[in-house]
Amino acid sequence: MKTVRQLLETKGREIISVSPDSTIYEALVVMADKHIGALLVMDEARLAGILSERDYARSVALKGKTSRDTKVREIMTPHNLLITVSPSETVEQCMNLINDKRIRHLPVMEGGKVIGVLSIGDLVKETIAHQRFLIDQLESYIKS
Repeated sequence: MKTVRQLLETKGREIISVSPDSTIYEALVVMADKHIGALLVMDEARLAGILSERDYARSVALKGKTSRDTKVREIMTPHNLLITVSPSETVEQCMNLINDKRIRHLPVMEGGKVIGVLSIGDLVKETIAHQRFLIDQLESYIKS
């Protein structure tokens, strides 16, 4: 199975982020424009946290706050609570983390810096591709 580094090489390493001082409305606009469900929250070059649609639903919509007046820092999952992975971990290890921790996004860290983000969709897509490869190999073996 591929490593995180190999997956990032094919998927890409684009990091879409907002600052902790952005409003929730500004963050939602970015998520809508990019068709994504979470954003990294970066304070300069440092990972400060992550903001997801779940955070919005649970901390703004349900608590009567307003998107235009609430800052990202008020509802984001802070860095000290984030689950991150290294480029040497495997897709299988990441799938286990996502399943066990019930999360949907994994920032990838190397040398204290963010080098990419994996979503549950990225991991599922790669898992399916790997299973297809194994099936093709088995079918080829059986036919020969």
